Amino acid sequence: MVYSIGESGSVLEKTFILPDGPLLEVDDLHVEFHTRDGVAHAVNGVTYSVDAGETLAVLGESGSGKSVTAQSIMGILDTPPGFVTGGAIRFRGEDLLKMSKKQRQAIRGESIAMIFQDALSALNPVFSVGWQIGEMFRKHRGASRREAKKKAIELMDRVGIPAARKRLGDYPHQFSGGMRQRIMIAMAIALDPGVLIADEPTTALDVTVQAQIMDLLAELQRESNMGLILITHDLGVVADVADKIAVMYGGRIVEEAEVYEAYSAPAHPYTKGLLESIPRVDLKGHELHVVKGSPPNLLNLPSGCSFHPRCRYRQDRCVTESPPLHQVADDRRSACHYWEEVINDR
Repeated sequence: MVYSIGESGSVLEKTFILPDGPLLEVDDLHVEFHTRDGVAHAVNGVTYSVDAGETLAVLGESGSGKSVTAQSIMGILDTPPGFVTGGAIRFRGEDLLKMSKKQRQAIRGESIAMIFQDALSALNPVFSVGWQIGEMFRKHRGASRREAKKKAIELMDRVGIPAARKRLGDYPHQFSGGMRQRIMIAMAIALDPGVLIADEPTTALDVTVQAQIMDLLAELQRESNMGLILITHDLGVVADVADKIAVMYGGRIVEEAEVYEAYSAPAHPYTKGLLESIPRVDLKGHELHVVKGSPPNLLNLPSGCSFHPRCRYRQDRCVTESPPLHQVADDRRSACHYWEEVINDR
């Protein structure tokens, strides 16, 4: 690891020498929430990885476990009621779950950062945006106020905020939704993290601003070669930016594949249903396809395959046997007993 030292002796920049293997690995992760009504199995054996410079898109409906997995990676899961009950989360080969609280705090923001879904709620309303961005350098690098202010201006310029120096003292409510999201991105990339987790980064933004935010993330990724985990339900966004996808349902991954393969021939009925529900200009006037039914109750997951109550390929075996996430092709996995039938059903 190579450091750049500031005028006061503070560490302002770093460069990692990457080891062999994935940058981040989530291995058989299990997370439970203990509630008055019982134990909710929010994450049930999730496994995925992301390499340097790679974009992994995690897809699924609300309640599928996408954000809980991300919170577990970041170490910000509310405990209680949430508890990591099994598995490993390895960053550059080191298991984060075995680290002390102080060690996890040092990793958070410094090596793994997160962009939250609602920027207005995530930003502190009583501090200026310049102070909040600069705090990253004061806290993690020991930078002086002058150095922190300089870096905050540089970052605001970098993420495309006009007149950054003049707006340094403005507060979150004085910015538009798109500009607040850019401020969140500036804070997330401040310390050049190896992995950036973007949790629904374009929610509630208009289409033009969504495209700008995704272009910005792609540009920043090219500059720093960071791994990007994009959590979203917008399959249109994913098609343009992701290298591979992991589709989650009922707290587990049901399909993992390269984007082109998954979009051209999905190997799980849930992935197929999501893709068919995208409006298409060539099918104007046709009834929009929907995935019938509702996501499962995590307090009482269905027997067998958790998707079987909504699946049009369901057979008796699906009700009693839970399909493992097995490899169906090179770099492709599916948790479906009848994945071949799904792929061939065009």
